[in-house]
Amino acid sequence: MKRWLTLAQWNPYLAGACVGILAVLSVLVTSLVLDKGQYLGASTTFVRASGLIEQVVSPDHVAANSYFQKEKIKVDWQMLFVIGVFGGALLSARLGRTARFEWVPPVWRERFGPSPLRRAVGAFIGGFILLFGARLAGGCPSGHGMSGNMQLAVSSLLALVFFILGAVLAARQIYPPGDH
Repeated sequence: MKRWLTLAQWNPYLAGACVGILAVLSVLVTSLVLDKGQYLGASTTFVRASGLIEQVVSPDHVAANSYFQKEKIKVDWQMLFVIGVFGGALLSARLGRTARFEWVPPVWRERFGPSPLRRAVGAFIGGFILLFGARLAGGCPSGHGMSGNMQLAVSSLLALVFFILGAVLAARQIYPPGDH
């Protein structure tokens, strides 16, 4: 078992099967145990986290904000899910001995130079656009792509198609083919 966990790369079919099992367990736990109608997703967590931070600075503004009244500010299973995704990825990278700390990844450095500040600004802008799009679409790629498609929701299939199309177009703009 330990040898399996320390592999630098897993068989994609095994990893896909594990994700499928996790998704089914997620649906069962959230619907039967937690009695929730929504399944796997993460974009609401970032809104709630920003509300938690904003409460420290301006609690009156948060209390009067209609969006925060709709999306209750709380630490819930979705926030723990996001923390678990980060922790699990870190643990996996450490066990597989592929973790390394880089201020500026090589692909970014080749295209935009070695500035960590430029990288941080680019990451922040990209994250903002991604979160804005996820909120506009009524969910994030994991929510639509996994949970929505497991339920055969046409809106989730369309959202996922446009997430992927947008990602491909953005990647081709930022990193044109033959540029590196």
